[in-house]
Amino acid sequence: MAGVDAERIERAVLEILLAIGEDPARPGLERTPQRVAEAYADFFGGLDVDPLSHLADTVPLGSTEAGVPATSDAVILRDLAFRSVCEHHLLPFVGTAHVAYLPGDRVVGLGRIPAVVDTLARRPQLQERLAEEIADALVTGLEPKGVLVVLDAQHRCVTTRGSRQERSSTVTIASRGALAEPAGRAEIIALIGVRDA
Repeated sequence: MAGVDAERIERAVLEILLAIGEDPARPGLERTPQRVAEAYADFFGGLDVDPLSHLADTVPLGSTEAGVPATSDAVILRDLAFRSVCEHHLLPFVGTAHVAYLPGDRVVGLGRIPAVVDTLARRPQLQERLAEEIADALVTGLEPKGVLVVLDAQHRCVTTRGSRQERSSTVTIASRGALAEPAGRAEIIALIGVRDA
C-alpha cells in the first residue's frame, strides 16, 4: 500500500523486540518485522481509499410516472464480517456489521456496501466512530431516506488483556433520517435479528 512505510514499520518492530528483551535474530523472529509490516499494510489499507468511491455507480429506482415502480422498502445486509484495529492499543477487533438503508432515488449494487464497511474498518478505529462513518458515507453517497448501522464486535484489548472478558462483545448503533425514529429503527432491528441497545 502506498500509505504504509514498510521499512519504517520493520525498524519499529525490531525496536519493540529489543525493548521487550527478545533477540530479533533468533529463529522464529528473524522475519517478524517483515511479517508485521505486511500485516499492517493489509490492516490499514483503507487509509488510502475513499469509501465514497464504492458508491459512485448507483442505479436509479425510477418513478411511477416512468412506468418503473419506485420503492421505499428497506435494503438490509446482515452478517457482514469485518475486522479492524483499535486505535488505543493497536489490537484487532472483529465482528459483524448489519447495514440497512431506505432508498431515496437510487440504490447501489449489494457488493458495494461491504466494500464501504471494509474500507472504513481498515483504518485505526474506534467501533463507535466506525458505525458513524459507515452511516455518514451511505448518507453522502446515496442520499437515502434513512440509514441504520449495527456493529457487534469482540475487542482483543478486552478479551486478552486487562479484565480479560473473553465472551464479551460490544454493540454500537448509528442511525440517520427515518431510521433514527424509534418505530422505523425498531422494525429494522427486528428484521436484522439483534437486540436494540
